[in-house]
Amino acid sequence: MDAVCMVMTAVGSEAAAEMLAQQLVEARLAACVQVMPVKSFYVWQGKSRKEAEFLLLIKTRAALYAQVEAFIITRHPYETPEILQVPVSAGANAYLQWLGAATLGAGDQAL
Repeated sequence: MDAVCMVMTAVGSEAAAEMLAQQLVEARLAACVQVMPVKSFYVWQGKSRKEAEFLLLIKTRAALYAQVEAFIITRHPYETPEILQVPVSAGANAYLQWLGAATLGAGDQAL
């Protein structure tokens, strides 16, 4: 089984999160995307901020990370989006096999 990872990003609306999640799954760049509301506290352009956002947890193969990142960047509404790759060190074998089958394999093209 190829290495898997989780990619995280956040957007400012539920509609934007759902659209991006659906596009990632339909393009087979993600096997599953979970969306959850969060509150983010950060400093941006010298100002302290607190914002409601929607966090996307994107389950994919590590080999697809560069494609996932490029896909998010072209569709993300933020000037500097959070895009973080988190390696997965272990998981249930059946789930990992499903994840591999649900994402692009070698030679496949993203939609």
